[in-house]
Amino acid sequence: MTAGATAMNAHSRLPADAARRDPLGADLSALYELSQNSRYVFASPLGPLAFGATQAYLPRFVFFGPNACDESWRAAFLAGFDHRDVRASRALVALVRRLAADSETGHALNLSFFPLVDIGGFVANSPDRRLSAAHWGRESPPEIVLLERDARARGYHGFVRIETGHADDELIRVRVRGPSCGALSPDLELITSEETRSFPVRFESAAGAEAPIDGPLSASDDYPVSPFELTLCIPGAWSDDAYEHAAVTLLERFLRRYRAFQAYGQHL
Repeated sequence: MTAGATAMNAHSRLPADAARRDPLGADLSALYELSQNSRYVFASPLGPLAFGATQAYLPRFVFFGPNACDESWRAAFLAGFDHRDVRASRALVALVRRLAADSETGHALNLSFFPLVDIGGFVANSPDRRLSAAHWGRESPPEIVLLERDARARGYHGFVRIETGHADDELIRVRVRGPSCGALSPDLELITSEETRSFPVRFESAAGAEAPIDGPLSASDDYPVSPFELTLCIPGAWSDDAYEHAAVTLLERFLRRYRAFQAYGQHL
């Protein structure tokens, strides 16, 4: 089993030398270890999945913010749709670590994090499987099947995706699809220029477009609630540090706004 595959199993850890060769595997292994002693972050991988002779688990980390309960708003964060570019995955792991250290950012929220959707490609070194473009309600790759089942069981109010844009992109593309949020007024936006200040951003609102043919919303008719989808597409030419800083900062700001949504909804 590869170093990456070892990190996917919640019951094992990466050897130190393997972790040095595999930065994402080291990140995930450290996050599994953190979850064993955290009051707010818990490891709950999905699977196992079989890829040839190799079995792997789809990494999932669940964050229960202070005062979270069964009625708390639920959101799923997805990254790592292509194992060959791990920047989105590492950024999402960094966000989970930040929440573990500053839990008030996710106060009263119930969040699930899937930092490496393309686990099959990661453990088997497969070519591009185009998981970000997969339809969630048709014949799908095994990781997408698991994610769809989890979405129907958990009833997420929203999905957040981190993806990598083209090398010649100069702006972060922010796209919103689906209803703004459950029972809230459509005048309330999920993310605004206040959250994206200091970053070069282009908004691509698609709330009124036809039913999506890819991603979580492509199967939303089967979900218990009508979720939204927020996608951050970060320029491919950006350095690792700039990529992670942008993703973590923007998502922290989004979570603070999302907390306000939940507080508003409780008073409707």
